[in-house]
Amino acid sequence: MDVKKDILIRVGFVYVFMIVFAIVIIGRVGYLQTVEKNKWDKANTLTMKDITIEANRGDICAEDGRLLASSVPYYEIRMDLKSEAITNKIFNDNIDSLAISLSRLFADKTKSEYKRQLISARYRCERYHLIKRKVNYKKLKQLKNFPLFRLGRYKGGFIYSQENKRIQPFVNLASRTIGYLNKGESGTIVGVEGAYNRDLKGVNGVKLMQKISSNVWMPIKDENQIESQDGKDIITTIDINIQDVAQNALLSQLKKHNAGHGCVVLMEVKTGEIRAIANLTRDKFGNFQEEYNYAIGESTEPGSTFKLASLIVALEDGYVDLDDSIETGGGLVKYHGFPVRDSKRGGHGKITVKQVFEVSSNVGVSKIITKYYSNNEKKFVKRLYSMHLNETTGIEIKGEGKPYIKYPGDTLWSGISLPQMSIGYEIRSTPLQILTFYNAVANDGILVKPKLVKAIKYHGEITKTFATEVINHSICSKSTINKVKKMLEGAVEEGTARNLKNSNYKIAGKTGTAQIANKKYGYKYQSKVSYQASFVGYFPADNPKYSCIVVVNAPSNNVYYGNLVAGPVFKEIADKVYSTDINLQSSMNNSILKENIPYSKSGYGKDLDRVCADLSIPVLHNDINSDWVVTTKTNSNVLCQNRFIKNLLVPNVKGMGIRDALFILENIGLKVLVEGAGSVNKQSISPGTRIRKGNEIILKLI
Repeated sequence: MDVKKDILIRVGFVYVFMIVFAIVIIGRVGYLQTVEKNKWDKANTLTMKDITIEANRGDICAEDGRLLASSVPYYEIRMDLKSEAITNKIFNDNIDSLAISLSRLFADKTKSEYKRQLISARYRCERYHLIKRKVNYKKLKQLKNFPLFRLGRYKGGFIYSQENKRIQPFVNLASRTIGYLNKGESGTIVGVEGAYNRDLKGVNGVKLMQKISSNVWMPIKDENQIESQDGKDIITTIDINIQDVAQNALLSQLKKHNAGHGCVVLMEVKTGEIRAIANLTRDKFGNFQEEYNYAIGESTEPGSTFKLASLIVALEDGYVDLDDSIETGGGLVKYHGFPVRDSKRGGHGKITVKQVFEVSSNVGVSKIITKYYSNNEKKFVKRLYSMHLNETTGIEIKGEGKPYIKYPGDTLWSGISLPQMSIGYEIRSTPLQILTFYNAVANDGILVKPKLVKAIKYHGEITKTFATEVINHSICSKSTINKVKKMLEGAVEEGTARNLKNSNYKIAGKTGTAQIANKKYGYKYQSKVSYQASFVGYFPADNPKYSCIVVVNAPSNNVYYGNLVAGPVFKEIADKVYSTDINLQSSMNNSILKENIPYSKSGYGKDLDRVCADLSIPVLHNDINSDWVVTTKTNSNVLCQNRFIKNLLVPNVKGMGIRDALFILENIGLKVLVEGAGSVNKQSISPGTRIRKGNEIILKLI
């Protein structure tokens, strides 16, 4: 009985102990999961973590697909010198050859310096010793075959990590418009890179990593892993060839006139697609760089280029016509004591409205506007507003400057505001906004939104296209458009831009020479005036395809007029575009060709026939039965005669072009030396001489 009772007591004690123990365990688990939850969560992050897999950023391309901006991989090279697999023997056997290889590859340190550096790092047991930053892929491939490194990460301690660097293959071409990545708090903010960042950056992925021995992180399979998605490619409207011409033409003028900065924009009339945009500013060393997008961001007083808008208002309201006369007198008029002058000393006297525009008369334009709107200034300003001159263009990229056209009653409105505004002062506009307005005139009144991007691609497939966006279907009546087109053509044919006139195609446009106001000192500082020269227009004038604006700020070599400073840039760009765009050139006048039969070199008969047929030039064959022909120019045609090439005899190549002559002579085994240019006039070995292969023959060309 006592034994049974004793056993029951012991069992009860054990039972109670186990219950208490279980309660303690459960309590401890609850404590860990609640009170110490953050502590153990933090501990877990030391062994498990999510790694972001960066998506490949998309490319920015020119309109023909050539790269304007792309991401190139660069690598950081490190070495684990405490790797257990690298014994002292392995290290000592390979250190010399590794140091030599590194020294030869990077050429930044001697073999001894690399060896000393690696030995010192091994002594300090460095597990992440830096070898080199910003190594390209070609050098990475070489590094993988170096002594020790060829053994890999765990046996040879070779560690590399990739980072992508954004590059612009064409360097300074449209670089500010293409933009760049700003990794600060504000993110990507500049150019096309910023405007289309969401499309370009793609979607980052997430991978779960686990920490194992030797401080190594290894990916583990997880159903929640997210794969990265590559960014999309942006296809811009930029034409690299035209961009190159525009930028170099602008650079040449900025240097020639010792200017502060300048910009150029070339735009397609019908679509608003910007084919070239260049912005150059002089740095403190005197070099010109793309540091600011003046074409889009700089809002200034445009000066005389704004006279087009003023006269459109007067023409549209029916107050004047092109043949109406305006008395400009001696070139000076005063408004409330404020003088408005013409650039021509002595003035232009009595001239027509059309001539007022062509010679860019400040007196003439201001008189027209003040005569008809001095008691109804609101009507004038509202007309300007109706043509959207007080609005931004809405171009995709950030930083567009705001236009400013004051309204009667505003704080800054004064008695001279109306005449000043009529000639482009007391208002502000960016070069792109002025160009967009002129482009509307070229486009028969249709105001289109300028654009820099025409499509988005993903892995070669177009996912989105951008159609032309019309802002206003008609800024004014067709009759007014036709009248101002005549004025714009007249400015080049007879007016201030006569130096741009050429016989191949017509240019229509307007010069501008504006004084630049300083916020503190006004238009004069230390008795000096700073100017802004501009030219804006379109071509060919009879069937406009391109519009263009050139603005040069602060030319300082005593030449500041728009026709002399900005005009040559416009013409150089227009000439290049016209000469390379076959669609711009009118069909050749065959009658002229027939009357003036061009000289033709002797050569291959079939090629000559093909060219003459395309140009509608008559060819007279004189019983031709040879492949090669001799040509003679007559009054009405090109006469062809036989030229036979006989085996083993030196042929007669006189009168041929160098390409045909080389083809014949080199194919029969002669070594040809050439002197001069043009067509063959003399040959050192007489025709009919027996050929000896390897002989030299000298051709003299004139």
